[in-house]
Amino acid sequence: MSDRKIFVVDTSVLLYDMKSIHSFPENDVVIPLIVLDELDRNKEKPGLLGESARYVNRFLDELRAMGDINKGIILKDNHQSIRVELRARDNKDLKGLDPARGDNQIILTALFLKESSPEISVKVITKDINLRVKCDAVGLKAEDYFKDDLAVDGHYNGWEKLILSKEKIDDFYLDNKLGVEEDLFENQFVVAGNGQQSLLAIHRAGEIFPLKQKISQVINCIPRNKEQRFAVEALRDPRIPLVTLTGLAGSGKTFLSLMAALEGLQEEYYERIVITRSLQPVGRDIGYLPGGIAEKMDPWMAPVFDNIRHAFKDTTYFDMMVCKGKIEIAPISFIRGRTFPNSFVLVDESQNATIHELKTIVTRVGENSKIVLLGDTDQIDTPYITKKSNGLSIVSEKFKASPLHAHVHLPRGQRSNIATEASRLL
Repeated sequence: MSDRKIFVVDTSVLLYDMKSIHSFPENDVVIPLIVLDELDRNKEKPGLLGESARYVNRFLDELRAMGDINKGIILKDNHQSIRVELRARDNKDLKGLDPARGDNQIILTALFLKESSPEISVKVITKDINLRVKCDAVGLKAEDYFKDDLAVDGHYNGWEKLILSKEKIDDFYLDNKLGVEEDLFENQFVVAGNGQQSLLAIHRAGEIFPLKQKISQVINCIPRNKEQRFAVEALRDPRIPLVTLTGLAGSGKTFLSLMAALEGLQEEYYERIVITRSLQPVGRDIGYLPGGIAEKMDPWMAPVFDNIRHAFKDTTYFDMMVCKGKIEIAPISFIRGRTFPNSFVLVDESQNATIHELKTIVTRVGENSKIVLLGDTDQIDTPYITKKSNGLSIVSEKFKASPLHAHVHLPRGQRSNIATEASRLL
């Protein structure tokens, strides 16, 4: 069997990561003709979806100058070939596969390649779970696009437990710092003790320091557990421009982030708050909803309004800040090309965004700004991404050694006893 493999690439992969078209070195990439039609239907869409479709279309157009794209063009940089395939197997003995459906056309194209080149391994690459199941049913190899998946099984929780002697804990409280030999990440939080004494701290450059930050001007916000205390420290410390918060529903992620943002606005450290979130799975947008951007965003901003009502008993203050332009609500798909200096950017439900969407947002942040990504990685609503491939998990893992980042996982719900019990039992 040939060392080179044939990878039949689905539209979902090209829209998820535009650079995926370059990601199969020393192998042959086949794009079924139906994929070009599906890309064409997405090229006008706002945000990353439309950009990805346009990028792939333009790249394929550039390849036409290098030869016949229906025969295959080899890229010089990675010896990968790319071709558009028109031919497909007939479905006379596969009556359940309606050739009018795009997924089935991709399957019939892959079956044609498998039968016409039996000496070469043929595999369908798709982020569509149902398409992978269909491929298995007809005897085709299929797998997800794994380039962005985390290699680790566990997820960084943002803090470490240390055992310290009485003398060291005394020194910590006397000097307001303590040198430690343990290998800790920058801005990693510490829970230390010896059975009789304890301390909470943050690590920087080989030393741990007491937690100092609080939220008290807008509302007297008292953390209910150590993880919330860590979150407040990270959210309020201007030296940490990127904060990631994970945790189950009701653990305080959104509430603490909003209160920290409003505190920074009250202190005039930030000029505005920008709130955004991933609205829909890949391929959907908010265009079908009536009204302007604010009205279109209302259904997805309900959790934010609920937290404001919980803090202030109504939304008058929040609405006033929106009218003054101090608080802005913007969907992710409309953020590309903008810059946010002197801003507190809050990205809710980040687990439903791809790493490419979050990269677009993080690279928009200007000087004197903070960006907070928060979500529950066990509650992913977007098809095509998982606990290992969602943007929030990837950012928190890849940035964990950066001095510009802090992460906290909040494992306990604070909404109510019944809400916490339901999250645990159901």
